Amino acid sequence: MKNIIVITSGKGGVGKTCTAVNLGAAINHFGKDVLIIDANLSTPNVGLHLNFLEFPLSLNHVLLKKVRPLDAVYEHKSGIKIMPSSISIKELERIAPEKLNDFKKEFQKLADYIIVDSAAGLGHEATSAIKMADEIIIVTNPEMPAITDALKTIKFAEQIKKPVRGVIMTRVRKDKIELQSDAVKEILETPILGMIPEEVSVRESINLKDAVVHTHPSSKSARAYKEIAAQIINIEYDSDKDKPSFWERVFWRR
Repeated sequence: MKNIIVITSGKGGVGKTCTAVNLGAAINHFGKDVLIIDANLSTPNVGLHLNFLEFPLSLNHVLLKKVRPLDAVYEHKSGIKIMPSSISIKELERIAPEKLNDFKKEFQKLADYIIVDSAAGLGHEATSAIKMADEIIIVTNPEMPAITDALKTIKFAEQIKKPVRGVIMTRVRKDKIELQSDAVKEILETPILGMIPEEVSVRESINLKDAVVHTHPSSKSARAYKEIAAQIINIEYDSDKDKPSFWERVFWRR
């Protein structure tokens, strides 16, 4: 069954889009057909993360019923498919986010795995994406404000009977200041799918306009995303066998 997985967060700035892009890249790395839809209509960034800066057609045109969903799909050099959203404010004013659900069946025809990057928070755009989901993944940081907002999103999902598959914690430093994984799990009462470390490779990948899974495939963050992807598609993945070589570690330290 082709599930639509909505990646969302209680607050902005926690690495939601980066996670949507890298989770899609990781699933695609294992040979699966993946489509990433940028449903963050107000501040779309999926295209920027994957170096799609110019595109004549977008999700906006689909929602306005000007084109078919297939017409707004582009293919990344890695094989990932993306459906970007327009950065045009003029187009945004005419869009009704709640129409996303009208195209759910058509979206499901476009790939085996559909990853949707939603807006952050619980505004109209975010809730419209969540309502289209077959399952939801929450992205958060190990800090109380982010965890509190993540809890609100989980409660909203429960209220509308949408299953939350789990939580991905990003920017994890493993220091004494941040909340530990056991505490986060207890507060959210939701499984933790994975923990993405805070490391320079993620920032470098964003600067390179590509997924860290592609730019630094042996980095801790890339391997963490692959571990989560393996859970989702139900395959075995040994991240220890994917560790960087000695010379890769030397190069990254420069």
